[in-house]
Amino acid sequence: MKYFPIPSKLYEQNRQRFIKKMKPNSLAIFPASPVFPKSGDGVYGYKPDADILWLSGISQEKTMVVLYPDNPDKNMREVLVLLRPNELLEKWVGHKFRKDEATAISGIKNVQWLDGVDTMLQVMMNSADTVYLNTNEHNRLDTELPRTDLLFVHDFMKKYPVHNYDRAARIMKELRNIKTKEEIEVTKEAISITAKALDRVLKFLKPGVMEHEIEAEITHEFLRNRATGHAYGCIIASGDRARTLHYEENNQECKDGELILMDFGAEYGNYNADLTRTVPVNGRFTKRQKEVYNACLAVHNHGKKILKPGLPFQDYVKSINQEMEKQLLNIGLITKADIKNQDPENPAYRKYFYHGVSHYLGIVVHDIGSYTDVVKEGMLFTIEPGIYIEEEQMGIRIENNIWITKTGNVDLFKGIPITVEEIEAAMKK
Repeated sequence: MKYFPIPSKLYEQNRQRFIKKMKPNSLAIFPASPVFPKSGDGVYGYKPDADILWLSGISQEKTMVVLYPDNPDKNMREVLVLLRPNELLEKWVGHKFRKDEATAISGIKNVQWLDGVDTMLQVMMNSADTVYLNTNEHNRLDTELPRTDLLFVHDFMKKYPVHNYDRAARIMKELRNIKTKEEIEVTKEAISITAKALDRVLKFLKPGVMEHEIEAEITHEFLRNRATGHAYGCIIASGDRARTLHYEENNQECKDGELILMDFGAEYGNYNADLTRTVPVNGRFTKRQKEVYNACLAVHNHGKKILKPGLPFQDYVKSINQEMEKQLLNIGLITKADIKNQDPENPAYRKYFYHGVSHYLGIVVHDIGSYTDVVKEGMLFTIEPGIYIEEEQMGIRIENNIWITKTGNVDLFKGIPITVEEIEAAMKK
C-alpha cells in the first residue's frame, strides 16, 4: 500500500458497531472476492469487497473476517483469515501479510491461515444458531452478472442446510452510511490530495492542451501524495463532451473559448474523494458561461444550506429541483409556459438537469445507504448539480463533499476555488 498506516481503532470501532447489531449466539462470515482473470494469464487490478476493508483494512486477496461475539472461547470471537505466505508465490507477486502485520492493521489478534478455515468454521457452526452471510445489495448493482458472493452463499448453505441465516448487507447498509470521525479523517486526506491536483491542473490548463494530458497531471499529483490512485474513472470533458455524464475517453483537444468539466477524486486508505469543477480553458468565463455557471452554483449552495439532520431525503431532492427550475427560468432556458404545460413525470427542468444531485460517499464512491430515509448525523454526501445545454454545446457541474454534523453540515472541500472569481484568479497564477 502507498498510503501511511491507518490506526486500527477505525476498524475495531467498525467491527464493534456491527457486533452490536447481531442476534444472540450468531456468527458472521465475510469472505473477500477473488482475483479476476482477464485475457491470457493476466488479472484485473485487485480490490476486495468494501465490507472486508471496512471491517479490517486488509486489502489482500482470499481474506476472510469471521465474527462470533458469543463464542465461549474468547480467542475465537474475532478471527481474520489470510492466505498462507508462500516463498515461491512471493517471488512472483511480492510480499503477503504475516500474522503480526495483519494484526497491526486490523486490530484482530487471532489470525488464521486459509487452508485451515473449513475446520475452524465447522466447529463454530456446531455452536452457532444464526449465521450472517454477506452479499452485494447495492441498489444499482447489475444483477445479471455471475457473482462470487452468491456462489459462496449457495455452497455454504448447502453444506450447513439447517441453520438460521440472515443478511449481513442489511446491517452494513445501516452502518456504513454513518461515518465515524476516524473515517472522516482518512477521507479528508483523500480530499486534500484531490484539492492539490485541482490546483495543479488550474495552473496547467490552456488552449491546445489535450484532455489526457490533464488526466496525467492529476494522476501524477495523486501518486506523489501517496494516493492509491483514482477513486473512479477520471472525467476530463471539454466543450460539448461535458454533457456526457461518464465521459472517460479523455482524448480530445481543449480549445480556446470552451469550458472543461473535470470530475475526479483520489482514493486514500481505501476512502474516496469526489470533486467536480467546470472552468474556462483560457482562464476567463464569457458572460454567458458565467451566467450559467452562477445558476448552477446557486443550486449547489442551496443544497448546502438545506442539507441537515432530520430532513427527509426526498424533501431535499424536491427542494433542489425547485431551485433548479427557478435558476433555469432566470437564465432563459425554460419559460413559465414550459413549467405550466410540463408533464409531471418529465418536468421541464429535466431537459437540462438529468441526474440525481447527491449520493453517499465513503469506502466506495457510490456508497450504500437509503434514499428514502431522513438525513442523519454522520452521513457523507456529494452535492453535484449540473446544467447541460445541447444547443449551446455546454455542460457545467459543480461538486463538493458534505459531512452531516449535529448542527448542520461541513463542506470538506471548503476553501478551494469554486466561484467564478476564485477560479479565474487561480488560473491566472
